[in-house]
Amino acid sequence: MTVTQLQAFYYAATLESFTAAADYLGMTQPTVSELVRKIESTYGLPLFVRGGRRLVLTTAGRTLLPWAKRLLDGMLGAETAMNSLLTGDGGTVSFGILRNAGYYGLSGLAAVFCKAHPNVHLRLVGQNSFEVADAVRDGELEGGLLCLPVPSDGLEIVPLMRQQIVWASAKPERCARPMRVEDIPKEPLILYDAHHGWHDPSRRQLAQQAQMKGVTLEPIIEIETVGAAVDLVAHGLGDTILPRAVTMDADFPSSVHTTSFEHPIYDTFALVTRKGWELSPMASYIADLAVAMLLSTAVTKDEILYDGPVVPLSAQQNG
Repeated sequence: MTVTQLQAFYYAATLESFTAAADYLGMTQPTVSELVRKIESTYGLPLFVRGGRRLVLTTAGRTLLPWAKRLLDGMLGAETAMNSLLTGDGGTVSFGILRNAGYYGLSGLAAVFCKAHPNVHLRLVGQNSFEVADAVRDGELEGGLLCLPVPSDGLEIVPLMRQQIVWASAKPERCARPMRVEDIPKEPLILYDAHHGWHDPSRRQLAQQAQMKGVTLEPIIEIETVGAAVDLVAHGLGDTILPRAVTMDADFPSSVHTTSFEHPIYDTFALVTRKGWELSPMASYIADLAVAMLLSTAVTKDEILYDGPVVPLSAQQNG
């Protein structure tokens, strides 16, 4: 049986009239009657006792009625949920952000979104760039911000901004000039993002330079967070690489010195979505908000790669 047939049956049963059901559904009375007859003929069971002033359900009709109601309630719920996503009155939006989001002006992303759309369930996931890419590709996240390079299959990638990665050391002489990759092994190496290791985009660029020079890089300490790496460098336990944004933080230790690389390496930030999929209105809103927040942190040394429209933060925050 079809949904249209069940609709005709349900409203004929609850309104006790084919004519009343037809008026409610915007159909003709013969159409409603024929839709009900198709169910009856399919199963060989009458649904109504006909002939009286009002329709009376048979045993088969009383059995079918609650199931018809469940289906129609489910359709109504689905329609309500979809409309909620369009209007921002409900639903869920899932978006991936940079793991060190606080360094890139994104710490207020959730607060701004929730203020504008308090009834939407927000799932904001901070992961390594490879994990964000996989989650978007698999449909777990509608979109996300990440650092390139990542495997591009199944993804739409919009580059946003490029920012230099710097060398950091507690020894000022190690930062007196741009760091050469062949000089890195002269002091203990500390690297963060231990879980993903050399798959991390920043590490991969460093490894490629080292390979070209015939240098083997072996970290003596691997930890998970960039903050922990900074703390270890400040204690003189080794040197590390850092995103430039980390060095601009108000709490960055004055005892840690930085320099660029002789052959610069970069964090290239991008917005990713699933190829061939259109973002929901709420996902599009948070993506625009995240892009605007990220680009608002750019300084002279950063290279803006995005040439699309950016909705001003003030306009987004005002709804």
